[in-house]
Amino acid sequence: MSAETSIPPPRIEGAELPDAVKSLLTDAPVGFALVDSDERLTTVNQRLAALFGAAPAQCLGRTPAELLEEAGDPAGAAAQRAALRAVRAGGDTVRERFRAPRGQVWDLTWFPVTDPDTDEERVGLIAAPEHEAAVARRDERRLRALLQVGQQIVWAAGPGGEMHEDCPQWRSLTGQEPEAYLGRGWLGAVHPDDRTRVERAWDDAVLDVTPFDAMFRVRTRSGGYDHYRARANPIKDGTETVEWIGTFVDVTTEREADELRQRLNQQLSEAAMRTARLQKATSDLAEALTVDDVVNAMTEIGRSGVGADRAHVVLFDRDRLRLRTMAVEHTHPLPRASFSLEHPDPAARAVADQAPCLAANPAELRALFEDAPEADELVGTTPERSWVALPMSIAGRTIGALRLAFTAPREVTDEERVFLEALAGQCALAVGRAQLYEREHDTAQALQHSLLPEELPEVRGVRLAAYYRSGSQHVQVGGDWYDAFPLPDGRVAGVLGDVMGKGIPAAAGMSRIRNALRALAFNMPEPADVLTGLDRMFAATEGMDQVTTLVYFVLDPVTGQLDLSNAGHLPPLVVAGSAGPSLLEGEPDTPLGVTAPRGHHKFFVQPGNTVALYSDGLVENRKRSVASGLDELVRVAASAPPEAVGDPQQMLEYLVESMLEGYEQDDDVTLLAVQLPVIDSASER
Repeated sequence: MSAETSIPPPRIEGAELPDAVKSLLTDAPVGFALVDSDERLTTVNQRLAALFGAAPAQCLGRTPAELLEEAGDPAGAAAQRAALRAVRAGGDTVRERFRAPRGQVWDLTWFPVTDPDTDEERVGLIAAPEHEAAVARRDERRLRALLQVGQQIVWAAGPGGEMHEDCPQWRSLTGQEPEAYLGRGWLGAVHPDDRTRVERAWDDAVLDVTPFDAMFRVRTRSGGYDHYRARANPIKDGTETVEWIGTFVDVTTEREADELRQRLNQQLSEAAMRTARLQKATSDLAEALTVDDVVNAMTEIGRSGVGADRAHVVLFDRDRLRLRTMAVEHTHPLPRASFSLEHPDPAARAVADQAPCLAANPAELRALFEDAPEADELVGTTPERSWVALPMSIAGRTIGALRLAFTAPREVTDEERVFLEALAGQCALAVGRAQLYEREHDTAQALQHSLLPEELPEVRGVRLAAYYRSGSQHVQVGGDWYDAFPLPDGRVAGVLGDVMGKGIPAAAGMSRIRNALRALAFNMPEPADVLTGLDRMFAATEGMDQVTTLVYFVLDPVTGQLDLSNAGHLPPLVVAGSAGPSLLEGEPDTPLGVTAPRGHHKFFVQPGNTVALYSDGLVENRKRSVASGLDELVRVAASAPPEAVGDPQQMLEYLVESMLEGYEQDDDVTLLAVQLPVIDSASER
């Protein structure tokens, strides 16, 4: 097809237009041709060429009238000259019937076609057998619509794939001269990175006689590059390729839209990932109980979230005069563990300015702090090479900064900065919670220890030992308690109890019961009498919803007789040397305050034997029931090494470590042990 008769349809979205054009030009059941201003055929398909009794290649460059005259149809030649003149004169569609030399009747439609680039008038011809007139009219409408759309460059190449006709639209786009375009010269306008791929695809299509379809960038006259899609199909005469007809379609808008969609999808994906990371960070920080836990969590979050190699939480000291740095163990230390707000460090600057402080490389750090020697010291003594510091505030009050560092120069993107600012806010809240927890936990532990004996009494012929470990997840005062004291008659009394609940009410109840028990024991020390008196006191001073259990005993060091009463508590453990450990048999009485007769157990403790009282935190947790915990306690005690069996303090420590191994402690653990040593070792006390 000559470039002068290339009728470029307008740009449309999608890639179906070239297939439609191909179908109408080659495979449609109608004949189609284009006639130039000299009335010569510049485009003709196989179906219309058959009307003239010739091959398509024999028709190109000749007029329809000439072909009909050679076919012996002067009347038909005259009719077609008249139809062409009528279309050119009036600009209207002309329809006529035509009988071919072989006798077949055709419906011919002649219509004007305007080149959108040159405004030159052409004439199109559609021919359909008489019985296919409806199909012809439908395809005529389709073809005319396609040929009128514009912005599509139609081109033609020879059987071997060489451009053999000029294409002004292509040259207008690229600025190529005709001699530069012809042959394979058109590839010179293809982007160098795309050229080899496109030429290989074109060679393969020509060699295999298969449709050609490629997308590539084209250098425009202005020097920029637009995206185009080239498609072509071979035109055959029998089995022989006559030429190739194809189109160049500008798909820049579509490509830009695709790239925009890809960028948006990537941004949405990254935003979703950052949101997920922030949610994970919030969850991890919510589980951090102490400031050290927060620092450990932030180190992992900084590494997974933005690839930070180091993380410091920098906090004001008590007087808010200096900042102190906190990092995970084994982290390369900073030159100074604490520094003032004027110190040349990104964290100090972030706190002072209450704004993020970033330095992408050592040069930016030095410029930020005006070549202060401390900046060189930081670079020289640490592996840090880029920094991000963000202020941390709670309720408008700055508490410090989150300081992240990288071991290589690195720019922080705007999206990462937004993520880090949100992360600093979560870190500030976690630090605030951790500081509150630590204060309350320290206070609770101090109060708890103040309610327990500072030391156990020394009683001749008796060894006493105690153990207390606060539950790690509680900041309130627990209800566990123990006490031991000598009686006026030379015996020793001991008690271990548990006031259900936490906090000040439990502590107050524990204190009242402990004091009342001591007062009762000095007047009527027998266990059943003491617990009966406690029942009366409990009914008068304590609420019935405050359940209290305890075990109280009195031991005679001389005879080894031990009298014991159990108010709803767990059974004592007796470690009897070669006889093996066991739980003291007998059902416990009711908890304090529940009116019931109080009884007591009497048995003799042999020299070297140990009686241990304990709270439920030793045997019960979320993964172990009380019953299975008691069985395990006996098994553990049976495996105690000889040195633990002979020393009550070692025995208690062994029991705690063995019973809690593999379990998360979720309650206070309290133990009290009394042992009658063997006679030879009694003097050691």
